[in-house]
Amino acid sequence: MAGIDSEAARLREAAEAKPLRLPVNRKVDESHHAVTPDGLSIWYTIQVSPHNRIQEVVFERTDRTPTDEECKPWLDLLIDGAEPTEAPTFPGSTTRRFEVFASAS
Repeated sequence: MAGIDSEAARLREAAEAKPLRLPVNRKVDESHHAVTPDGLSIWYTIQVSPHNRIQEVVFERTDRTPTDEECKPWLDLLIDGAEPTEAPTFPGSTTRRFEVFASAS
């Protein structure tokens, strides 16, 4: 679990340091990406607009859909202070996306 802790901290730091500015900047760089030794790919971004702040975590695998057991520890470490909502996906997809929307006050 220590490896997940440090990697999640690195992803949070990268997302805070370089949030995406909506609607213009949708390019995500590799500093927002991690891959576990068993092949789970994790992307974490923070997207900001004048009215909203969106935290998004995307989990991908090449061979199957990531499980709840794989996603939950990362979500607990990356998403701070809110319960993420899973976005709908296509049948047979090997990607899962979780989001938290907050109003920028």
